[in-house]
Amino acid sequence: MSRSSFKTRTLVAALALAASSAALAWEPTKPVEFVGTAGAGGGTDIFARTVQSIIQKHKLVKQPIVVQSMGGGSGAQGYMYVKNASGDANKLVFGTSNTWQQPILSNVPYKYTDFTPVAAMVSDEFLLWVKGDSPYKNAGDVLKGMKARNGDWKMGGALSKDTDEILTHLIEKAGNVKVTFIPYKSGGETAVQLAGGHIDSHTNNPSESVGQWQAGTQRPVCVFNEHRLEPTSKITKSESWHDIPTCKEQGPDIGGSYHQPRTIWLPGGVKPEEQKYWVDVMKKVVETPEWKEYVERTSQTSSFAAGADFDKLIKQDIERTNRIGHDQGWIK
Repeated sequence: MSRSSFKTRTLVAALALAASSAALAWEPTKPVEFVGTAGAGGGTDIFARTVQSIIQKHKLVKQPIVVQSMGGGSGAQGYMYVKNASGDANKLVFGTSNTWQQPILSNVPYKYTDFTPVAAMVSDEFLLWVKGDSPYKNAGDVLKGMKARNGDWKMGGALSKDTDEILTHLIEKAGNVKVTFIPYKSGGETAVQLAGGHIDSHTNNPSESVGQWQAGTQRPVCVFNEHRLEPTSKITKSESWHDIPTCKEQGPDIGGSYHQPRTIWLPGGVKPEEQKYWVDVMKKVVETPEWKEYVERTSQTSSFAAGADFDKLIKQDIERTNRIGHDQGWIK
């Protein structure tokens, strides 16, 4: 091989290596949008803004990040906005298990495979809440009230045919009762409605009603978990999340153990290196003290999953969603 041919091949190899390194080192070159699929003040909105603030504080992304809440159509507005941005890795949609549940249970113009998975970041707990001055003290009292009202009991929740409504139907089935489910745009709005006495109960996550609990306008009855929540500092003057009994402790095991993953997605059509970039960013987010404080403050369960682990989580929940959807007649 001549010296000139060797130099040419070396140069080509160097250029190819440089191009490969550049591709792997992708990062956003314009402002980033985080799109929340529920209204302002709800758990998804708080989730997206927490991730945004951590990223910006620790300078994990060089570009500015803007959070938009798009809760219309039970979150379909936000999903469609990001779906229509195919190939744009500067837009991420923040949701829950509704990413795959809604296409199963409702006539929405997208499916979860239209998006590129980034990660499931954390799992939300669910609590049964009543108004602060409600006469119902425990899960048994609530079931008696539901039976006495015979369908007139109003249970609020975020979005339609989503996690809150699914849990409501699990309660109906376990307690042999009938209630009226009223959907709102977010858990934050649902909390306001309960505080105002417009509904009788709801199943908000801790972060969505902590302010109302502290103000005394509503209080938690029980948590839908096998075990009490982890010990934390006092949330009110006398109680922490750990002081709330499980529903099972109070006698009737209404709803069983119920959790909701909070998830992040890119549009479809993005490149593998773009997906990897955001997975790596989110791995860094969950290692920060601010994230640990968020998880403790909202009494969630840290459960990061990406890649094959995320895919397994999705498929297991799809099986449960299909069972409930057929039971309730939501799937024809």
